[in-house]
Amino acid sequence: MRPLCVHMDDFCSYRTPTSVDLHDVDYFVLVGPTGSGKSTVIDAICFALYGSVPRWGKENVIKLALAPSANAGRVALVFESAGRRYGVVRALVRNSRGTVTTKTARLDELDPSVDPADGIEAMLEAQVRSVAEGEGVTAAVEKVTGLEFRYFTQCVVLPQGRFADFLQAEPRKRQDLLVQLLDVGMFETIMKRAGEEARAAEARAGAAQARLDELDGADEAAEDAAVRRLEEVRALEDRVRSALDDLQRTDAEIRERETEAKHARDLVAALTALAMPADVPTLADELRSATDEAERLKQEVARHEQAEGGARERLDALGDKTALTLAATAHREHARLAAEIETARADAERARRETDAAEEKMSAARAELDEAEHERQRVRDAHTAADLAQRLSAGEPCPVCLREVAEPPEHHAPPALGAADRDVTARKRALDEAQAEHRNLERGLSRLEADLDGLGRQLTAQAGHIEAHPDAGDVRRRLDAIAEAETAAAKAHRDLRAARDELTKAEQRRAKLDDKAAKAIARLDAARDTVVALGAPPLDRSDPHAAWTALLAWRDQETGRREQAAEELENDLNALRGMRDGQRGSLAEELAAHDVAAPASASVEGVREAVLDARSRAEHRLTRIREDRRLAGKLTEEIRRHERAAAVAHDLARHLRANNFENWLCGEALAVLVETASETLRELSGGQFEFVLDDRNAIEVADHTEAGLRRSVRTLSGGETFQASLALALALSDQVARFGGGAARSLDSIFLDEGFGTLDPVTLDMVATTLERLTANGDRMVGIVTHVPALAERVPARFDVSRDNTGSHLTKKAV
Repeated sequence: MRPLCVHMDDFCSYRTPTSVDLHDVDYFVLVGPTGSGKSTVIDAICFALYGSVPRWGKENVIKLALAPSANAGRVALVFESAGRRYGVVRALVRNSRGTVTTKTARLDELDPSVDPADGIEAMLEAQVRSVAEGEGVTAAVEKVTGLEFRYFTQCVVLPQGRFADFLQAEPRKRQDLLVQLLDVGMFETIMKRAGEEARAAEARAGAAQARLDELDGADEAAEDAAVRRLEEVRALEDRVRSALDDLQRTDAEIRERETEAKHARDLVAALTALAMPADVPTLADELRSATDEAERLKQEVARHEQAEGGARERLDALGDKTALTLAATAHREHARLAAEIETARADAERARRETDAAEEKMSAARAELDEAEHERQRVRDAHTAADLAQRLSAGEPCPVCLREVAEPPEHHAPPALGAADRDVTARKRALDEAQAEHRNLERGLSRLEADLDGLGRQLTAQAGHIEAHPDAGDVRRRLDAIAEAETAAAKAHRDLRAARDELTKAEQRRAKLDDKAAKAIARLDAARDTVVALGAPPLDRSDPHAAWTALLAWRDQETGRREQAAEELENDLNALRGMRDGQRGSLAEELAAHDVAAPASASVEGVREAVLDARSRAEHRLTRIREDRRLAGKLTEEIRRHERAAAVAHDLARHLRANNFENWLCGEALAVLVETASETLRELSGGQFEFVLDDRNAIEVADHTEAGLRRSVRTLSGGETFQASLALALALSDQVARFGGGAARSLDSIFLDEGFGTLDPVTLDMVATTLERLTANGDRMVGIVTHVPALAERVPARFDVSRDNTGSHLTKKAV
């Protein structure tokens, strides 16, 4: 696993978006004051991959990842592993209760063609496929890197204060890491595959043996017999070819005679098929009768046409029916209007009289009202004080003295004044009623006079319509005469139409008989055509009956002669068939003598195919025997090869099935690891220490300053422990690609967080040289976190980390 770029946004102390570009870096250092955020960069790599950080204590703790003042944050990492590029992103949120949770997490395979210099977002957008999302991301990362979180923090990241975890680990835990790095599960897969391969090889050997057992008769004697059989069949084929030629000539002659016999039978059948149609004898009489009937009906139609023409002439002479009908209507309307005018005049005269009476009544009512009002005024004048008292109200001014009325005087109204008011009211009501009645009568009179004027105008208009026909009685008589003439004309038309229908039916019947006669002549011609080649005589086509009689007489004479010729041809045909049966019998005996199955039809083609099939089977048998002999040799060799492969696979599965194989393999790997680490440790310790293994494969150190005394690694000082841990970590990083079975186990990077301050200057220089040597060929990344200036100054890429009130900040500088 090699990081290309890590991005932090509100992650721990990095409150502003910060990207650490590592794509062009092999060896870098993070420097800065204590608490500035150096280790947080390494934490971001761990958190992006596994969702946790080693120095937080527990793997599932995520609340420390989000900056205290932030409600959301994001960590992203683009890295390469086993030749592929991946991007892992984790987004965090804080809910209303302050709980931090992972909002989204995803792992994608990315397009490696994108230039890392374009930035992390450009690389993340170039997705090739989605590898995992949500809770499945961590497991997918473990599969891609080949390491669980606990082993990642011992092989790739050596956290601050925990760099000695692998050195001081219990043998069983150290072996667990080696099992994962060595991919021991691969050997179990190999064991199972070997067992499967052994069974498959045994099955293939068994199948080959079964095929070999099925090769019956694959020997030299069988091949010689097959050769003799093929030679016999080829000789038989020559003899049969000659016999078939004779048989074919006989068949051709039979077919020729069969054709002649069939032609003779067809001629006899054509003669005997001649028969006069049943309707031919009566056809002439029916045609004459139909012609006579059509002529009679033509005369009847002419008579009815003449009668209809006379009726139409008489009808036309009676005049225009439409004009007379209009005149009759005008006479009736004129009489009706005259009667309505008389009635309207009487109604108008009566209305005038009623209007005049209403006017007199209205004048009388007006006079009575004037008299009543005069009487009421007289009474009022006589009782003025009482009248004024009734109009006074408390608080209002008096109309006489204009002073405010404190309390109205009590004056009883005189009875005569009330009676006068009631009388005036009654007279007004009577006048209103008289006026209303007069208005209604006037409107009614106006309507009657308008109606009378309208009737007069209509009467004048109708008088113009009857000027041409002033006599109403004459008009009615002429219309009656026209109706009678129309009835007569309609009857004449119906009679004519019926006569024409009868004529049409008669002509249709005659046409059918003409068609029937034509068809009879056509049938006669067709019948003669069937036997014209036999010398049928010419016929009189004008009389179908006579023609048919002559044709049938000739038929009777010709039939006897043709039947005799057909019988002679049939006798010749039977003789030829007997000859052919003899030829077929001889051929069948020849075939049976050579075990060739003759076809049931015994046809020429059938016999030829049977002989060809016998030759083909003989050739095929010879070919198959020869191929079986070659195949038997191949199968024998194949059986031996599969049996050898099965034995090898059995031995491999048996060896891998041993219970101590894992312990042996891990022990061998640990021995190689300790040997490689010892070289580095001797160099770092100035030859004082080297690693050794006890009988339980626990790691110890041999102290050469004490005559090679073995010591527990826990007895080492802080600086010595760092030297030993670094040596082991570097050896593990260097050897793990050789241990594992897959490229995913290649550790392309290592990160060391602090620990260098415990080294003396000489050892520090050795450590720096060792780290520089690791990155010399560019195939491994080394990142360190340190406060030691002497070490930091020797690193080619430097990231300065600082922190202020807004959080941590990172700046890349070239050394």
